[in-house]
Amino acid sequence: MVPEDLLPSPASRQLVHEHARAIAEQADRHAVTLESLLAMLRSTRLEDRAARTMAIDVATTALVGLRMVTDQQRSTTLEPVVGAFARLRNDLRPLARFGKLDVQFVEPPTTGRALPGEVAHAARAIVRSAVLAFVDSGQSQRVRIQWDCDGLNLLIGIRDDGQGELTVHDDSLRPIAERVASLNGELTVSAVAGWGSSLDIRLPLDPPVEPQLLADTVELSQREREVLSLVSSGARNREIAIELAISENTVKFHVSNLLAKAGARSRGELAALARSVQSRPGTQ
Repeated sequence: MVPEDLLPSPASRQLVHEHARAIAEQADRHAVTLESLLAMLRSTRLEDRAARTMAIDVATTALVGLRMVTDQQRSTTLEPVVGAFARLRNDLRPLARFGKLDVQFVEPPTTGRALPGEVAHAARAIVRSAVLAFVDSGQSQRVRIQWDCDGLNLLIGIRDDGQGELTVHDDSLRPIAERVASLNGELTVSAVAGWGSSLDIRLPLDPPVEPQLLADTVELSQREREVLSLVSSGARNREIAIELAISENTVKFHVSNLLAKAGARSRGELAALARSVQSRPGTQ
């Protein structure tokens, strides 16, 4: 067992998770750019000079995009569904035009609800990952991409004309499945041998309701609320002390008070009581 004082705090784990996701997103975008460059340079429809010119344009655009910081605000901005889809189409245009894979786009309705930036960002990453998976398989000649919005969810449909052997457990779909799960979405994979595979994805547009804490029904101090929130997340005393910049003895004091106020006999029971409030009638 890892010593308690060596365990990362919840905040540190969150930062690591966000960093890993950002790195994965960058790797995915760079992979699309490199595939596009290779498609241009290998194309028999372009002369050498034209291929070099277009490759330079794509590389320049990618470098400019890399330096932009707009994605840092994606969680607080909204993107019209049509605009978000247009950005995806632009990302894949070189690959669709000069690659061996025929990428077809079905435009979303113009009346669709605007997408939260995080959802739009993730949706583009999911589609790019799927297209790259089909490119790597070498079995698909055509991919059809469709977006729709039912007001509550972004609905993504991706279908290829490959061998129809894809399953939800396929390694190439693991990044997609993880990204969908991180947004509380759903991924369905269906395949017909010899006719191709379909990916149907649902991404909620609204974040899940956060569990209501015991602090909403019991009179607590601000510090007790902070400690209760961390206890409910599974943090240990040392983690809480580091997170709140207080001593472990002070944490123990607050936990003891919380146990008394909640009528709980253990930290586990305290955390369970804190989270159970959300299921009681009349609580919001």
